[in-house]
Amino acid sequence: MPRALTDPAELRARLRLPLVDRPAVEAAAQRFPLKISPALAERLVGAAPDDPLLRQFMPSADELVEEPGPHADLYRSDPVGDLQAQRAPGLLHKYRGRALVIASAACPVHCRYCFRREYPYAAASATNHWDQVVSALRGDPTIHEVLLSGGDPLSLSNHALARMVADLAEIPHLRRLRVHTRFPTVAPDRVDDPLLRLLSGPRFAPVVMVLHVNHADELDIPGVDAALSRLRGAGLLLFAQSVLLRGVNDREGALVQLCERLVERGVVPYYLHLLDRVRGAAHFEVPEPEAVQLVQALIRRLPGYMVPRLVREVAGEPAKTPIPVALAAS
Repeated sequence: MPRALTDPAELRARLRLPLVDRPAVEAAAQRFPLKISPALAERLVGAAPDDPLLRQFMPSADELVEEPGPHADLYRSDPVGDLQAQRAPGLLHKYRGRALVIASAACPVHCRYCFRREYPYAAASATNHWDQVVSALRGDPTIHEVLLSGGDPLSLSNHALARMVADLAEIPHLRRLRVHTRFPTVAPDRVDDPLLRLLSGPRFAPVVMVLHVNHADELDIPGVDAALSRLRGAGLLLFAQSVLLRGVNDREGALVQLCERLVERGVVPYYLHLLDRVRGAAHFEVPEPEAVQLVQALIRRLPGYMVPRLVREVAGEPAKTPIPVALAAS
C-alpha cells in the first residue's frame, strides 16, 4: 500500500517543484510535519508552486514569520480554547447539548493552517482515556450529540471505531452522532464496506458526516465521487465545511465552483470559517470585510441552500459566531 509523503524534499522531487527556500521549508516541517496522502500526492503531480491544493499542505517559509505589531498576540497555540473546554482528556464541551471527542491524533494529511497543530494529543486524546470520556458523557444528560473529530476519527481502524460507536450507542441520552473527516476526499479508499456498516447502524440513524473541503479541485481526486456516493447510499447526511484561505479559495469564482460541485455530489455547504488564528498560519488570513464581500457575491449568484454560513469560532463563546452578511439595496 502506498505510504503518505512526509519529506518535503521527496515531495518536491515527485511533484517536480523548484527547490526554493529549502532551509525554511525544512524548518517549517520541523515545527509541524508534512503529511500528504498518496491519493492527494498523485493528484498534485505537475502542480504549479501556487496550486491551491498544494498551498494547503506544503510547508512554507511564511510559517516562520511572526505577525508584527499589535496583532502578534492574536496568533497562538490554542486559538479556539480547546484546552479550557476540556471535561475529560480528549472530551471538549463548548456548546450546549453537544460534546466533541478527540477520537484520534492522526490525520491522512496535515493542513498547514490546522488550529490543532500544537494540540497535546499524547495527554489529551480520547483514545488513551476512553473510559473517562464515556463516564463523563454518561454523567451529563444534557449532552444529546457527540462529534467525533481529531485528528481524524477515520484514522482509527474499523474495529476501534466500531467499539467507540457501540459504547456511545449505550448512553441513553445521546441521540445524534456526527463525524468530522477529510478522508473521503483525500484518501477515498478508506470508505470501505465495514466502515459503511458501522456508520449506518440504526441507533444513530442518520449519522451526520461533515467533510472538510476548501477547493473544488479536491473533488477531482480519483475515487472521491464513488466514496461520496457510497456514503449517501448508506444513509449518511453529508455536509461540508471550508476555511477561507488566502491564495486557496479567496476568489468569488473558486467559492462558487466549490459550492456548486459539492451540491452536485449531494453534499450541503455548511460553514465557511474565517481562519482560526493559530501560530504559523497568519499568511492564510482573509480579512473579515473581504470575506463578507465574497459571501455577498455567493448570495447574488447561488440559491440559498448552496451558500455556506460565514462564521468565526471565538474561544469561550457558547456557539460559532455568525458574521453578518447584508446585501445593499439595489
